[in-house]
Amino acid sequence: MFHVKPRTRRLHLFDLDGTLIRGSAAAVEISRQLGLVDEIAALEEGFLQGLTPDEFAVRARELWFALTPDQVAAAFEGAPWLAGIREVWADIRDRGDRCAVISLSPDFFVERLLDWGVDAAHGSRWPAVPFTEPIHRPGILDASAKVRIARKLCAEYGVDPADCVAYGDSMSDAELFAIVPETVAVNADHHLAGLSRHSYAGGDLREAYALVRNSAA
Repeated sequence: MFHVKPRTRRLHLFDLDGTLIRGSAAAVEISRQLGLVDEIAALEEGFLQGLTPDEFAVRARELWFALTPDQVAAAFEGAPWLAGIREVWADIRDRGDRCAVISLSPDFFVERLLDWGVDAAHGSRWPAVPFTEPIHRPGILDASAKVRIARKLCAEYGVDPADCVAYGDSMSDAELFAIVPETVAVNADHHLAGLSRHSYAGGDLREAYALVRNSAA
């Protein structure tokens, strides 16, 4: 009698800004609702020049002092999402795998993706909107936190880190890409050059997912 080896369960880890949202970020879309596009662009440039994630959050919180839940909802709904996100996550779960989003962006934005079918959504911990409290700096994620959260999710779901797939676009994904064997650079910048196993440029997550869908079947 032949014994069929059970298929290895995988965990798919998705970045948000620049990856699931093409050419934009949660902070940009939120700022757009407040008429603060130029201000957030300057802050984003500072981040690229070395501004720490927690300091970015403190300054963004100051810009968004009047932010309302309705504006957060409008920012989320109006963001330039890749096509096929729900379909990819449904297929992942149908195959017995797991999927998660890990992002430096505010949790009040990231966690809205739970309604789209992702198993877990981790963002930086921000005060509730409308804001009545300051930023708690230790709750703001950085690149190394993505690795820590990924390892925690592996333990939670019973998945070996060697069986993870990571999707990202920029320097905040580099540390995770360095420890995950199966990686997809999605509309990525030069920071992931040489670190990703696969590369995708386009507007449909189903096409990026197709690069790895059957690689561990």
